Amino acid sequence: MAENMSLLEGLEDELTCSICLCLFENPVSLICGHSFCANCLEATWNDRVSSLSCPQCRMVFTSKPELKKNTVLSAVLDAYRIKAGVSEPVKEHFEVKKTDPDAIKCDNCMEAKAVKTCLTCMASYCEDHVRPHRENAIFRAHQLCDPLPDLMERLCSDHGKLMEFYCSQHQSCICSTCLQDMHKGCEFITADERRFKQKTDLNDKLNILEVKTDKNQQVITQMKEQQNKLKDLAVTRKRILEAEYRQIREMIDRDEKEAMLAIDKEQEKGQSKLVSLMKKFNENVEKMNRTKSEINSLLDQSQSLEFLKASVDLPSVVNFEPYNPRINVESKEVIAYHSSAVALKEWITRLMDHPLENRIYVIKPGLGNQFPVIRSETPAFQPNSRGMSHMRFPSPDRGPKANPSGAKQKMSSKSANKDQKDHKERKDQKPNKSRNPSKGANPVFSKSMENLLDIAVKPVDIPDINPPASSPAVQNFIKRSDLLKYGTILNFDVRTAHKRISLSENNTKVTVSDETAYYPDIPLRFSVCSQVLCTKGFSQGRHYWEIKMSSNNFCGLGLAYGRIDRKGPSSRLGRNADSWCVEWFNVKLSAWHNSIETVLQNPNPSRVGVLLDCDQGSATFYNVQDRVYPFHTFVFPFTEAVYPAFWIFSNGSSVSFCKLSN
Repeated sequence: MAENMSLLEGLEDELTCSICLCLFENPVSLICGHSFCANCLEATWNDRVSSLSCPQCRMVFTSKPELKKNTVLSAVLDAYRIKAGVSEPVKEHFEVKKTDPDAIKCDNCMEAKAVKTCLTCMASYCEDHVRPHRENAIFRAHQLCDPLPDLMERLCSDHGKLMEFYCSQHQSCICSTCLQDMHKGCEFITADERRFKQKTDLNDKLNILEVKTDKNQQVITQMKEQQNKLKDLAVTRKRILEAEYRQIREMIDRDEKEAMLAIDKEQEKGQSKLVSLMKKFNENVEKMNRTKSEINSLLDQSQSLEFLKASVDLPSVVNFEPYNPRINVESKEVIAYHSSAVALKEWITRLMDHPLENRIYVIKPGLGNQFPVIRSETPAFQPNSRGMSHMRFPSPDRGPKANPSGAKQKMSSKSANKDQKDHKERKDQKPNKSRNPSKGANPVFSKSMENLLDIAVKPVDIPDINPPASSPAVQNFIKRSDLLKYGTILNFDVRTAHKRISLSENNTKVTVSDETAYYPDIPLRFSVCSQVLCTKGFSQGRHYWEIKMSSNNFCGLGLAYGRIDRKGPSSRLGRNADSWCVEWFNVKLSAWHNSIETVLQNPNPSRVGVLLDCDQGSATFYNVQDRVYPFHTFVFPFTEAVYPAFWIFSNGSSVSFCKLSN
């Protein structure tokens, strides 16, 4: 057995291809006697750019030899695999593909290289045997072309005829018999026309790809240049900002040094005063001690006649009552430094709490003429009894509203005089020193402005809030009676009300306040935004209700699924996929859904009607006057019951349901 194994191992070396170093697969032999795998030899010759030769002995061939399968070697391989227990590879039919036109032989002599192929005879001919086709008039109608390697593939497998047509409907090549038979009635073109069309189409696509490739390369080059520019711009911007912040620090450091010097001066002044008083009191003590010594001396001589005659007068300093003066460093200058430092710290703290894009409007309120700015109703700085200033936002009512046309807002002479008078009174008013700051001082920010600091106000174009009478919004109205037939009775759900919201009038009115209500903490309650839902939700039919607003400034009306988030930052109406709302923010009216804002024309309504059509998946909001004017419609396929939802923000604002009657 060991001897047989050694013989098999020696035989394996003889049955290995010298190119792939594996057992032969479809072995072929050259005239030099060397054998190779057919695929290995073909791949080797296809990679050559010079003359053809044997990969082992380097014998050069003038033309590519015809490769034939070595049957004896294949039989030996099969016997070896059986003895050695080697699995047999998948056998493939060995066929040398004539992909090279130079390898096409003449079908007449089978030796010479073909120079022409006759598409009528379906045969290839060398130079000698193609002469009858060129010289004999009988073959004048025959179509000659360059040698075709796929001549047999051009024949119809069903009829054996040349496939000279192309069926556009079935996208296949057909012969003349197929055209009269199974492809009768189909649209067709000749094979040459199809080839030309295909070639043209591919060339067009190639041109498109080349153009797009060039454009992409140009854009990539531009982006690389942009990267370098960005780097330079970043370096420049950093240098400028560093200089600005350095100057800010230098100014603060300089002001700090001046404040410290002011305190030192006050300390020196107090020390000087104390030294002067101590010197004076020491002199008084010395005078009184001398008088005490005289009296003691007389007391020692109380038995003498001199004692009876003696008299001692008290020094005048006895009439001076000593006191310890209250000296401190709290001069007006020091207090001013301290007050300004505290106010500056508070102002910077509040400024840093604002979104970055809003800080410029706080620093420069004059920019509010160009863009809408978050404002409150108190002056920018309010001094308290200690001389400290708290940062305030300018009131929106005191700044001009944004106008897309850029025209300046005009003010009546009466209101202008009133504003000037109010400004003068505030300017002349002095802080009351006897006021207790802990009880009467205005807070830095009211609670109703807490969440407002988290809202980023971006520059937007505010539409004209008073549309012309000819606008579609004014002409498009319907009768209110047409909506009242869908009227429904609603109540606010106290379980969902935020703690800043109080309910009244049988839960048909809600008011927002800084005073928090003692509601229990339950999962249904909104804890971030001052919002509330209704007790009733709708999933089918039409429903109509009307809401009266005390102020359409910082409030929102809409709808929400019952699953809306109550605790997270995305619980704000319209800032998630579970709610829809129209929202008044300053003078801007917007429609919100899934954090997408659509700026609307603001009709400034005091009463708003809402028609919910669950079957059609729509919710329309109306400005209710003598007639109702629609100003926005949400179209959305509601997948579950939706609840009327409300957001109110400004302190003292209220929203209530109206009694529906004609």
